[in-house]
Amino acid sequence: MSYLMRKCVVNLKNVNRWSSVCVVMRNERQRSQSACILKREITNATISHRTFHTSSILNKSVAFKLSDIGEGIREVVIKEWFVKVGDKVQQFDNICEVQSDKAAVTITSRYDGVVKRLYHEVDQTALVGQPLVDIEVEDGEDEGSSSSSDEEQAQVSTKQAADEKAQKVKVLTTPSVRRIAAQFNVDLSTVKPTGKNGRILKEDMLAHLNIDSDASNIVPDATTVKAVEIPVTKAQAKVEVLLEDRVVPVSGFTKAMVKSMTEAMKIPHFGYSEEYDVTKLVEARDLLKTIALERGVKFSYMPIIIKATSLGLTQLPILNSSLDSNCEHIIYKANHNIGVAMDTPNGLVVPVIKNVQNKTILEIASELNSLQEKGTKGQLGLAEISGGTFTLSNIGIIGGTYTKPVILPPQVAIGALGKIQVLPRFDSESNIRKAHILTISFSADHRVIDGVTMARFSNYLKNYLENPTTLLLDL
Repeated sequence: MSYLMRKCVVNLKNVNRWSSVCVVMRNERQRSQSACILKREITNATISHRTFHTSSILNKSVAFKLSDIGEGIREVVIKEWFVKVGDKVQQFDNICEVQSDKAAVTITSRYDGVVKRLYHEVDQTALVGQPLVDIEVEDGEDEGSSSSSDEEQAQVSTKQAADEKAQKVKVLTTPSVRRIAAQFNVDLSTVKPTGKNGRILKEDMLAHLNIDSDASNIVPDATTVKAVEIPVTKAQAKVEVLLEDRVVPVSGFTKAMVKSMTEAMKIPHFGYSEEYDVTKLVEARDLLKTIALERGVKFSYMPIIIKATSLGLTQLPILNSSLDSNCEHIIYKANHNIGVAMDTPNGLVVPVIKNVQNKTILEIASELNSLQEKGTKGQLGLAEISGGTFTLSNIGIIGGTYTKPVILPPQVAIGALGKIQVLPRFDSESNIRKAHILTISFSADHRVIDGVTMARFSNYLKNYLENPTTLLLDL
């Protein structure tokens, strides 16, 4: 009997345990069903959210920013716009021409689209990294909506056409033509162009004004302040009295000169001057000039002087070097990149003839003519005015004999040529003769160059220029 009672108690415990297990399983099943329902609701909400954002934009406006054009340039001046609001542009189309403190650069488009906004006017300053124009980029994937987009674009262009009158029409031309137009108050859009791609040439402007090329050089500068003429006597010139002072911002090549000359004043300069009797050089140049013209090259004294300078640098490579920023190392330059200072309408520039040691005198003359033409038109690029290792300044074409040139950092020396004068000199037999005398002045960085080295270099150059036939021995 007791055995049966114990077995019944055990069976009752087993029944209670299985009841608890069933309750737990039922609760777990309910939780699983609730979790599935919640997961389904979240999934549906996510799908509907993604579906809401699947519509695409046909056109979007992109801010075309001024990229870094190198040489540490942080700002430029807008010189000319080649586009206006509403114009369609493609990749590599010219957008505008900008003038930095070192060179003129043409900015090209990186997008295909429609110009929607110009951020700057001509002669305003633009910063690197800031927008130049807004371009509406077209999306070519949705062809069905392109026609409606074009219609909307046409409506916008029509609306903006009324505002284009307030904007100055930009035309293709050169800075010299713009100068003449500003002096005569001529609207460039009224001048009939004959150049390539509708470019206005100087001849077009002169024909529009009915004047010749000589008269265009004596036009009064319209940028000066209006003056009052006070007649003194009939035999004397008129005196002009300015009504007020003018304040002009420092920009372009003037700003570059301010920076470079400020750095140059940190260099301890010393000077060295000498006279060269270049009578034989004058005779040789007269002969070579005729031969060069037959080959289509304008020939002056400078190509010979540049080549002779390069031969002198070969003898004394310390003059073709630079000092590092910490003044701990001297860097000897392998190539003779000789800069030639030029006076241009945009100010003083120093274009560089590269690898002079590997070029003939005629090749130097041809490249020098090309750089002079580009400098006059304001078309020198950064590559053409950078990388110089030695500089020559020819002040003689303006006037003057001796001077004290300022070194262009990071170079260590510079030479300045005076004008060639016909002066009396004694020959070896003490007879007076007519001689062509060239004066030349050097400045050198006294941290690197001493007086003896500069004198030796001058003697090398003097020998080459006084006896130009000796150039043949070292070419």
